[in-house]
Amino acid sequence: MNRPSDEENDPLLLENGDGPQKDSSKRYQPGPLEISKTTRYGILAGIWAATFLSSFNTTLVATLLPGISSEFKKSHQASWLGTAYLLAICTFTPLYGRLCNVMGRRGANQTAVFFAGLGTLCCGLSSNMEMLIAARFLGGLGGGGIVTTATIITNDMYSLRERGLTQGVAAVFNSLGQGLGGPVGGYISDRLGWRWAFLLQVPMFLISFIFTSINLNYVTPGRSKNTKEVLKRIDYGGSFTLFMSVLAFLVFLSTRYSEEYPWSSPVVFIPLAIAILSAVAFVYVELYVAPEPVLAPFLLQQKIPVLVGISNFLVSMCNFTVMYNFPTWFQTVMLTSASEAGAHLIPNGISISCGSLFAGWIMHRTGKYKRLNLIFGLFPFVAAILLSLMREDSPPAVLWLSILPLGFGNAVVLQTMLIALLAHLPQSQMAVGTGFGQLFRGIGQVGGVAISAAVFQSVLDDELHKRVPKDDNREEMINKIRHSATLVGSLRPDLQRAARDSYAIALRAVFIMAACSTFLAYLARLPIPDKSLDIEPEGRGTTRTEISPRRPENPLEETAEPEEGAEPYHNGEDEEDSLPSPRPPAPRRRRLSTYESYQGGMDLESPEIGGTARPAQRPRRSLSTSV
Repeated sequence: MNRPSDEENDPLLLENGDGPQKDSSKRYQPGPLEISKTTRYGILAGIWAATFLSSFNTTLVATLLPGISSEFKKSHQASWLGTAYLLAICTFTPLYGRLCNVMGRRGANQTAVFFAGLGTLCCGLSSNMEMLIAARFLGGLGGGGIVTTATIITNDMYSLRERGLTQGVAAVFNSLGQGLGGPVGGYISDRLGWRWAFLLQVPMFLISFIFTSINLNYVTPGRSKNTKEVLKRIDYGGSFTLFMSVLAFLVFLSTRYSEEYPWSSPVVFIPLAIAILSAVAFVYVELYVAPEPVLAPFLLQQKIPVLVGISNFLVSMCNFTVMYNFPTWFQTVMLTSASEAGAHLIPNGISISCGSLFAGWIMHRTGKYKRLNLIFGLFPFVAAILLSLMREDSPPAVLWLSILPLGFGNAVVLQTMLIALLAHLPQSQMAVGTGFGQLFRGIGQVGGVAISAAVFQSVLDDELHKRVPKDDNREEMINKIRHSATLVGSLRPDLQRAARDSYAIALRAVFIMAACSTFLAYLARLPIPDKSLDIEPEGRGTTRTEISPRRPENPLEETAEPEEGAEPYHNGEDEEDSLPSPRPPAPRRRRLSTYESYQGGMDLESPEIGGTARPAQRPRRSLSTSV
């Protein structure tokens, strides 16, 4: 069969209804499923490079903490380097769903990359701990957005059948970033200094930016919402009250347990009061005020989503408790270098990747998830117990392999819980449920770093007071040991022994806390029933994308009700031929989340905005039968 000429493929424009007219001055921009393979791979290279760096930065500081805290002499504030980054991710990530509508896919992704790269650059140039914490927060503003926009873009470019494998590959980049953050950061810190662990990332952010600038030019269909209408749908009140609640709670933990202010001090009880009041305000805003709440209230009335949320919170807390404290054990108890301490996280990164792929393969093969969860859900508990039993004279195999079950088991649990949640929700609530689970994961990540730091500092202070000899410089020496982990190796033998033993006991308490957290998560998951993945949940049906994946049409035009203030989507046909039947106006209703989707993707932006935030011309199909 002869390939049609370019003229035959050019769109025929029917401007006034009396004949086809060809407008050669307007270039047709393809949709996400119409782009070439080379362009698609260029987009994936850009977004996955940024995804790797975002995940890399979540665990990077785990091996840099001793060096950073020793330079600034503020080890008791070191946990803020992790919590500031995760706090920004937790509270600002949901906003990028709407930014994809306002700015287009490329604009939103590059905004996230810009903030992440700028924050990383500022980290490398920081002159004090406060500036470094602020820079980490700035980097977190972009870090969470990178993952969100990458997911949206991937869902745009692939059909439902292809999407599972593509997201699986994306999960590998995410896992590798988390696994390599500690060891690579420690290696760079030992040889070039901790600042270069941040500065060397800046060129990679720039490369990601260039790749998306060149390739991310497709246009997606939408429902013709203007920027003002889209911005009004963002849950500003919920985001702000959630941010204030988590931030105030972190300040309370820091001042009470890391800096040891008494309960009567205003810097202790005022942040605690603000945290409680902000949490109450967050719940009120989500239940009664927000037009599109981040936390879908109706899911709190269902058993499965609540149990999945509890499990996600506890599993994430266990995961980040271990990742942020495991390298410290080797640097303070075994007195190893930062690079060697970080290298002990490599098995965890590999096991996370293997666990994600294994869980996806088993569920695809069997269509079940409960037995998989019951068996491998105990692996993290076993790993946390093994970590708490480590000693200075433990065999190398114990020191290197004890963490393996943690990453593998948690990866399986998170995968199966996502599928369990989606299997019990109708199609219309897919994205709502996903956002619900991600919110609890984000809070658990912040809690894992912050609560473990509070437990660690509290136990360490008690143990040092038991072991450090009483003399005139006792309190000063205890403060130095607590505030500078690298000081341990340079102490005189008796003080070094006291410090190493104190660190060992404090970290053992942290690992036991992680074991308790993952065991409670296991108990919370037990009532979740199995459900065959071959049976579609109520409300889920065949979509146009499944029927014709290579010629996408507007997936929302058949099912979405027009909203107040929204124009109908213009699909390229003459208005008099495509006017819908009159229907009564839909009552105004509260939406369920800032995430609204079909098939798990985000709501699509205006056709006037397009994927590049530039005016895009969509071809109009001619009614003529001429050839």
